Amino acid sequence: MNAWADAADLAGAVLMLLGCLQCLLGVIGMLRFPDVLSRSHAATKPQTLGMLLVLVGVGLRLRHGTDVGTLALIAFFQFLTSPVASHLVARSAYRTGQTGSRGLLRDDLDPQLSDEGGAGEQP
Repeated sequence: MNAWADAADLAGAVLMLLGCLQCLLGVIGMLRFPDVLSRSHAATKPQTLGMLLVLVGVGLRLRHGTDVGTLALIAFFQFLTSPVASHLVARSAYRTGQTGSRGLLRDDLDPQLSDEGGAGEQP
C-alpha cells in the first residue's frame, strides 16, 4: 500500500464516522422534536447529509469504478426521493390538521386551501 491509499482509507473512515454521527443526530431530533413539521425536517436534512458522507467514505475506501458509480446512483436517488417524501408527509399532515399550525409565523397554504381564498372550484 502507498501513502495515498492509506490517506484515502483514513479519510473514508472519518467520513463514514461523521456520516453515522450525523444520522444519529437526525434520529435524536426526530425523537425530541414536538410536531410533524420539525420531525420531517429532522428526518430529511441530517439523514441526507449523513448518507452522502457515508457514501463518499465508502467510495474512498473501495476506489473501484463500478462501486463508485453504484454509490453515485444511490446518492442521486437519495437526493431525489428523500425531500419529496418529506414534503408529502408534511403536506398530508397539514391537510389533516396535525401540524400544530398555531405556532406558524406565516401560513401560505391557508388561503390556497380554504374556500374563501378563491382556490375552490373553477368555472
